[in-house]
Amino acid sequence: MMHWIVGTSLKFRALVVAIAAGMLVLGSVSIGKMPVDAFPEFAPPRVEIQTICLGLSPEEVEGLVTVPLEDVLNGVPGLDQMRSKSVSQLSSIVLIFHPGTDLIKARQLVSERVATVAATLPTWAAPPFMIQPLSSTSRVMKIGLSSETRNMMELSMITYWTIRARLLGIEGVANVAMWGEQLQMLTVQVDPKRLAAHNVTLNAVMETTAASLDAGLLRFSSGSVIGTGGFVDTATQRLPIRNVPSITTPDHLAQVPVGTTPDGNPLRLGDVADVKYDHQPMIGDAVINSGPGLMLIVEKLPWGNSLDITREVEAALADLAPGMEGIEVDTTIFRPASFIETAVDNLTNALLIGCVLVILVLIAFLYEWRAALISIVSIPLSLVAAALVLYYRGATVNTMMLAGFVIAVGVVVDDAIIGIENITRRLRESRQAGSTKSTASIVLDASLEVRGPIVYATLIIVAAAGPIFFLQGLTGSFFKPLAISYTLAVLASLVVALTVTPALAQLLLRKSHIERRNPPLVRFLQKYYHRGLDRITKQPRWAYLAVAAIVAGGIAITPGLVDELLPLIQQVAAA
Repeated sequence: MMHWIVGTSLKFRALVVAIAAGMLVLGSVSIGKMPVDAFPEFAPPRVEIQTICLGLSPEEVEGLVTVPLEDVLNGVPGLDQMRSKSVSQLSSIVLIFHPGTDLIKARQLVSERVATVAATLPTWAAPPFMIQPLSSTSRVMKIGLSSETRNMMELSMITYWTIRARLLGIEGVANVAMWGEQLQMLTVQVDPKRLAAHNVTLNAVMETTAASLDAGLLRFSSGSVIGTGGFVDTATQRLPIRNVPSITTPDHLAQVPVGTTPDGNPLRLGDVADVKYDHQPMIGDAVINSGPGLMLIVEKLPWGNSLDITREVEAALADLAPGMEGIEVDTTIFRPASFIETAVDNLTNALLIGCVLVILVLIAFLYEWRAALISIVSIPLSLVAAALVLYYRGATVNTMMLAGFVIAVGVVVDDAIIGIENITRRLRESRQAGSTKSTASIVLDASLEVRGPIVYATLIIVAAAGPIFFLQGLTGSFFKPLAISYTLAVLASLVVALTVTPALAQLLLRKSHIERRNPPLVRFLQKYYHRGLDRITKQPRWAYLAVAAIVAGGIAITPGLVDELLPLIQQVAAA
């Protein structure tokens, strides 16, 4: 089999080299399009359903909303765990599915089940809604907003209707949560003493307010009815009638009658309550740079690109800056993109430095630029081929994937050097002996001479990484991308060594005078290597002592190593 592969590659060497060149170009273009994130997606598929229940205590939320939803959601295909939480005025149910479950299909099944029970929930509970799907590390940015010239309600309205709406339009953004917002609205703040003095009930105030506004807070009030305007038919056309409410300010609403006084005069809302602009009841505050402000938390979809989203969010804020006079924006509170950029740059630099060192070693030991060029081309070709497979699988570039490539460089370099070194040596020996054997035959024989053991060694290396593919849970989610990229790079280097390396050797070394260039560094090292080897074989105890000292040193420092799977992204991002 190997004889046929190498022989065919030599026969169609021009085609093999052309395909390799095309793969390098395609890989350089495609890899730049891959999404980038700090870590692989390590959380199983999950769906969260929330139901707002105004005025209900935790016990009432549990019995009237959470339990009916749990009953109907039990048994959803692929469901692994169901977790629920009932707090004052809110029900939250989290469904965790088995790894590998199609998230979109799971959301569809959950939505169908929720629809069957939504009509039976209390009328004062809002319809249940599903939270947008979020990635494992969903928080892309934390943005702080503060102002010395605008009050919190004005800042909140600008943020809610302008800034948040703009950020939600960015591709990959799932949600933009606001903390500390004080949304301006018409409020009727009743005074119990004035209610009692005028013998007016709270329900009367609520019904009057709801009927006066097109708000629909009370489902069965006249104010919640849509389309009361109607139409008027004329001889030529139908004219629609729209009811435009005249109540637009607190002063207008304060004049709405809520009853009558004992002497028959109208009793208005302003007589029993304070009607003014105010904000909703607060459930939390945000402190920005030691003062009051708003916190925007940008969350991304599972398939979102963290770096692209971060850059687009910052670009959107820059575009909005002319209209946000007096508002200070701080995008550095929490920025995981900084960690991603640092981690990817460090691993990329390590990879480049390793390749440069390999190039220098190849030139020094092979002492033939054509042979060194073949090895230099084989190394990135193997990594690009593996990355292309990941690209077409829809993978995301992350630190674990890059770590797999860095670890695989040792094997890739070994495959790139062994074959061409043996080919160069055999060609040199053959030409020095005056052999008339063709270059293609020598290349074929030299390749097969080392490929057998190397193929078995490669398969052993791949098999050694096999147990990682069977890891479960968080550890498995983290280390599987490393094992996949490592295995693909190793297998790609084997294929390149069997096809591209012999083809390039045949093209570049056919007329090269390599018999004149015996590497001087190799001659120098071989002389001292033989001397050192003779001494070690005669007195091996020094070698045993050195190995024992290294092992003891490794055992001694092991307790001081930090056992932590996830790094502190917050500290890195804030740096």
